[in-house]
Amino acid sequence: MVLKRREKFSDVRVGPARPAAELVEPPARWRRRKEDRPQEILEAALKVFAEKGFAAARLEEIAAKAGVSKGTIYLYFESKEAVFKALIQEKLGARVNEIAGIARDHSGPAAPLLEQILRTIGMFLRTGDYAVLPKIVIAEAGNFPDLARVYREAIIDRGTALLGQVISAGMARDEFRTFPVEHAVRLALAPLLLIAIWRTTFAQFDSTPYDYEGLIEAHIATLFKGLAKEDAA
Repeated sequence: MVLKRREKFSDVRVGPARPAAELVEPPARWRRRKEDRPQEILEAALKVFAEKGFAAARLEEIAAKAGVSKGTIYLYFESKEAVFKALIQEKLGARVNEIAGIARDHSGPAAPLLEQILRTIGMFLRTGDYAVLPKIVIAEAGNFPDLARVYREAIIDRGTALLGQVISAGMARDEFRTFPVEHAVRLALAPLLLIAIWRTTFAQFDSTPYDYEGLIEAHIATLFKGLAKEDAA
Protein backbone atom coordinates (compact mmCIF):
# COMPACT_ATOMS: atom_id res chain seq x y z
CA MET A 1 0.00 0.00 0.00
CA VAL A 2 1.45 3.30 -1.08
CA LEU A 3 0.61 6.28 1.04
CA LYS A 4 0.19 9.60 -0.77
CA ARG A 5 2.84 12.03 0.32
CA ARG A 6 1.42 14.90 2.37
CA GLU A 7 2.38 18.26 0.91
CA LYS A 8 4.51 20.45 3.03
CA PHE A 9 3.47 24.04 3.52
CA SER A 10 6.46 25.15 1.47
CA ASP A 11 5.16 23.09 -1.48
CA VAL A 12 1.90 25.03 -1.76
CA ARG A 13 2.04 27.71 -4.43
CA VAL A 14 0.51 31.07 -3.64
CA GLY A 15 0.10 34.21 -5.71
CA PRO A 16 2.10 37.37 -5.08
CA ALA A 17 1.27 39.27 -1.92
CA ARG A 18 -1.31 42.07 -2.43
CA PRO A 19 -0.44 45.54 -1.16
CA ALA A 20 -2.07 46.41 2.14
CA ALA A 21 -3.73 49.48 0.60
CA GLU A 22 -5.40 47.26 -2.00
CA LEU A 23 -6.91 45.16 0.75
CA VAL A 24 -8.32 48.19 2.56
CA GLU A 25 -9.26 50.76 -0.06
CA PRO A 26 -12.40 50.20 -2.16
CA PRO A 27 -12.19 50.34 -5.96
CA ALA A 28 -11.87 53.82 -7.45
CA ARG A 29 -15.45 53.84 -8.76
CA TRP A 30 -16.78 53.31 -5.22
CA ARG A 31 -14.52 56.02 -3.86
CA ARG A 32 -15.91 58.43 -6.44
CA ARG A 33 -19.43 57.39 -5.51
CA LYS A 34 -18.77 58.18 -1.85
CA GLU A 35 -17.29 61.56 -2.68
CA ASP A 36 -20.30 62.43 -4.85
CA ARG A 37 -22.84 61.39 -2.26
CA PRO A 38 -23.31 64.80 -0.52
CA GLN A 39 -24.17 66.38 -3.88
CA GLU A 40 -26.57 63.55 -4.70
CA ILE A 41 -28.28 64.10 -1.35
CA LEU A 42 -28.59 67.83 -2.06
CA GLU A 43 -30.05 67.18 -5.52
CA ALA A 44 -32.59 64.79 -4.00
CA ALA A 45 -33.38 67.26 -1.22
CA LEU A 46 -34.08 70.01 -3.75
CA LYS A 47 -36.70 67.83 -5.44
CA VAL A 48 -38.36 66.91 -2.15
CA PHE A 49 -38.38 70.51 -0.89
CA ALA A 50 -39.83 71.65 -4.22
CA GLU A 51 -42.63 69.09 -3.91
CA LYS A 52 -43.37 69.33 -0.18
CA GLY A 53 -41.96 72.63 1.04
CA PHE A 54 -39.54 72.69 3.95
CA ALA A 55 -41.83 71.92 6.88
CA ALA A 56 -43.50 68.88 5.32
CA ALA A 57 -40.35 67.38 3.84
CA ARG A 58 -38.84 64.43 5.72
CA LEU A 59 -35.31 63.10 5.72
CA GLU A 60 -36.66 59.63 4.93
CA GLU A 61 -38.07 60.98 1.66
CA ILE A 62 -34.80 62.69 0.80
CA ALA A 63 -32.89 59.48 1.54
CA ALA A 64 -35.24 57.41 -0.61
CA LYS A 65 -34.93 59.79 -3.55
CA ALA A 66 -31.13 59.84 -3.19
CA GLY A 67 -31.02 56.04 -2.98
CA VAL A 68 -29.36 56.00 0.45
CA SER A 69 -30.39 55.26 4.00
CA LYS A 70 -31.48 57.96 6.41
CA GLY A 71 -28.39 57.19 8.46
CA THR A 72 -26.19 57.99 5.47
CA ILE A 73 -27.56 61.54 5.39
CA TYR A 74 -26.43 62.03 8.98
CA LEU A 75 -22.86 61.23 7.91
CA TYR A 76 -22.85 64.50 5.97
CA PHE A 77 -25.62 66.69 7.42
CA GLU A 78 -26.71 66.89 11.03
CA SER A 79 -30.34 67.79 10.29
CA LYS A 80 -32.92 68.72 7.64
CA GLU A 81 -32.12 72.36 8.37
CA ALA A 82 -28.45 71.70 7.63
CA VAL A 83 -29.38 70.16 4.28
CA PHE A 84 -31.44 73.21 3.32
CA LYS A 85 -28.74 75.62 4.45
CA ALA A 86 -26.21 73.72 2.35
CA LEU A 87 -28.46 74.15 -0.68
CA ILE A 88 -28.49 77.90 -0.08
CA GLN A 89 -24.82 78.33 0.69
CA GLU A 90 -23.34 75.92 -1.85
CA LYS A 91 -25.74 76.08 -4.79
CA LEU A 92 -27.01 79.65 -4.71
CA GLY A 93 -23.76 80.82 -3.17
CA ALA A 94 -21.93 79.44 -6.20
CA ARG A 95 -23.98 81.77 -8.42
CA VAL A 96 -23.07 84.75 -6.25
CA ASN A 97 -19.41 83.76 -6.57
CA GLU A 98 -19.82 83.53 -10.34
CA ILE A 99 -21.25 87.05 -10.50
CA ALA A 100 -18.52 88.34 -8.19
CA GLY A 101 -15.99 86.86 -10.61
CA ILE A 102 -17.61 88.69 -13.53
CA ALA A 103 -17.37 91.97 -11.61
CA ARG A 104 -13.79 91.31 -10.54
CA ASP A 105 -12.63 90.69 -14.11
CA HIS A 106 -14.40 93.74 -15.52
CA SER A 107 -12.75 97.03 -16.30
CA GLY A 108 -14.28 100.12 -17.83
CA PRO A 109 -17.81 101.57 -17.70
CA ALA A 110 -20.25 100.23 -15.12
CA ALA A 111 -23.29 100.06 -17.41
CA PRO A 112 -22.19 97.00 -19.48
CA LEU A 113 -21.22 95.19 -16.28
CA LEU A 114 -24.57 95.90 -14.64
CA GLU A 115 -26.35 94.71 -17.77
CA GLN A 116 -24.33 91.47 -17.82
CA ILE A 117 -24.99 90.80 -14.13
CA LEU A 118 -28.74 91.29 -14.52
CA ARG A 119 -28.85 88.94 -17.52
CA THR A 120 -26.82 86.34 -15.61
CA ILE A 121 -29.19 86.46 -12.64
CA GLY A 122 -32.21 86.43 -14.93
CA MET A 123 -30.92 83.42 -16.88
CA PHE A 124 -30.36 81.47 -13.67
CA LEU A 125 -33.82 82.28 -12.29
CA ARG A 126 -35.68 81.54 -15.52
CA THR A 127 -33.94 78.20 -16.23
CA GLY A 128 -32.39 76.83 -13.03
CA ASP A 129 -34.08 74.35 -10.68
CA TYR A 130 -32.75 76.26 -7.69
CA ALA A 131 -35.14 79.13 -8.37
CA VAL A 132 -37.54 77.31 -6.04
CA LEU A 133 -35.38 78.12 -3.00
CA PRO A 134 -36.35 81.82 -2.71
CA LYS A 135 -40.03 80.83 -2.81
CA ILE A 136 -39.52 78.26 -0.02
CA VAL A 137 -37.61 80.73 2.13
CA ILE A 138 -40.37 83.34 1.76
CA ALA A 139 -43.09 80.78 2.50
CA GLU A 140 -41.35 79.29 5.55
CA ALA A 141 -39.74 82.44 7.02
CA GLY A 142 -42.40 82.84 9.72
CA ASN A 143 -41.89 79.36 11.18
CA PHE A 144 -38.20 78.96 10.35
CA PRO A 145 -36.60 82.42 10.66
CA ASP A 146 -33.11 80.93 10.80
CA LEU A 147 -33.45 79.77 7.20
CA ALA A 148 -34.39 83.30 6.17
CA ARG A 149 -31.41 84.65 8.11
CA VAL A 150 -29.01 82.29 6.32
CA TYR A 151 -30.51 83.21 2.94
CA ARG A 152 -30.28 86.90 3.79
CA GLU A 153 -26.61 86.69 4.81
CA ALA A 154 -25.37 84.25 2.18
CA ILE A 155 -27.28 85.52 -0.85
CA ILE A 156 -29.15 88.79 -0.40
CA ASP A 157 -26.54 90.74 1.56
CA ARG A 158 -23.70 89.62 -0.70
CA GLY A 159 -25.69 90.19 -3.87
CA THR A 160 -26.99 93.63 -2.94
CA ALA A 161 -23.52 94.71 -1.80
CA LEU A 162 -22.08 93.68 -5.15
CA LEU A 163 -24.79 95.45 -7.16
CA GLY A 164 -24.42 98.48 -4.92
CA GLN A 165 -20.73 98.68 -5.75
CA VAL A 166 -21.42 98.49 -9.48
CA ILE A 167 -24.16 101.14 -9.38
CA SER A 168 -22.06 103.40 -7.12
CA ALA A 169 -19.19 103.10 -9.59
CA GLY A 170 -21.53 104.16 -12.38
CA MET A 171 -22.62 107.20 -10.40
CA ALA A 172 -19.00 108.09 -9.64
CA ARG A 173 -18.14 107.85 -13.36
CA ASP A 174 -21.10 110.11 -14.13
CA GLU A 175 -22.80 107.31 -16.10
CA PHE A 176 -25.85 107.20 -13.81
CA ARG A 177 -27.74 109.97 -12.12
CA THR A 178 -27.29 110.20 -8.36
CA PHE A 179 -29.98 108.91 -6.03
CA PRO A 180 -30.01 106.43 -3.08
CA VAL A 181 -28.08 103.33 -4.08
CA GLU A 182 -30.08 101.04 -1.77
CA HIS A 183 -33.24 101.90 -3.73
CA ALA A 184 -31.53 101.37 -7.08
CA VAL A 185 -30.30 97.93 -6.00
CA ARG A 186 -33.77 96.77 -4.93
CA LEU A 187 -35.35 98.15 -8.09
CA ALA A 188 -32.77 96.22 -10.09
CA LEU A 189 -33.48 92.92 -8.32
CA ALA A 190 -37.25 92.98 -7.76
CA PRO A 191 -38.41 92.05 -11.31
CA LEU A 192 -35.85 89.23 -11.40
CA LEU A 193 -37.14 87.83 -8.12
CA LEU A 194 -40.64 87.92 -9.64
CA ILE A 195 -39.42 85.46 -12.28
CA ALA A 196 -38.56 82.90 -9.58
CA ILE A 197 -41.88 83.38 -7.78
CA TRP A 198 -43.92 83.24 -11.00
CA ARG A 199 -42.13 80.15 -12.34
CA THR A 200 -42.53 78.19 -9.13
CA THR A 201 -46.04 79.34 -8.14
CA PHE A 202 -48.21 80.76 -10.92
CA ALA A 203 -46.74 79.42 -14.17
CA GLN A 204 -48.74 76.20 -13.81
CA PHE A 205 -51.88 78.23 -14.53
CA ASP A 206 -50.53 80.07 -17.59
CA SER A 207 -52.42 79.26 -20.79
CA THR A 208 -49.21 79.96 -22.73
CA PRO A 209 -45.62 79.96 -21.44
CA TYR A 210 -44.58 83.38 -20.20
CA ASP A 211 -41.75 85.15 -22.01
CA TYR A 212 -39.26 85.51 -19.14
CA GLU A 213 -36.43 86.51 -21.45
CA GLY A 214 -38.58 89.32 -22.84
CA LEU A 215 -39.27 90.48 -19.28
CA ILE A 216 -35.55 90.56 -18.50
CA GLU A 217 -34.81 92.68 -21.56
CA ALA A 218 -37.73 95.03 -20.86
CA HIS A 219 -36.56 95.37 -17.26
CA ILE A 220 -32.99 96.23 -18.28
CA ALA A 221 -34.19 98.83 -20.79
CA THR A 222 -36.55 100.44 -18.25
CA LEU A 223 -33.99 100.38 -15.44
CA PHE A 224 -31.33 102.04 -17.55
CA LYS A 225 -33.74 104.80 -18.54
CA GLY A 226 -34.31 105.43 -14.86
CA LEU A 227 -30.58 105.38 -14.11
CA ALA A 228 -29.68 107.69 -16.99
CA LYS A 229 -28.54 111.23 -16.30
CA GLU A 230 -31.40 113.71 -16.66
CA ASP A 231 -29.82 115.48 -19.63
CA ALA A 232 -29.21 112.11 -21.34
CA ALA A 233 -32.79 111.02 -20.67
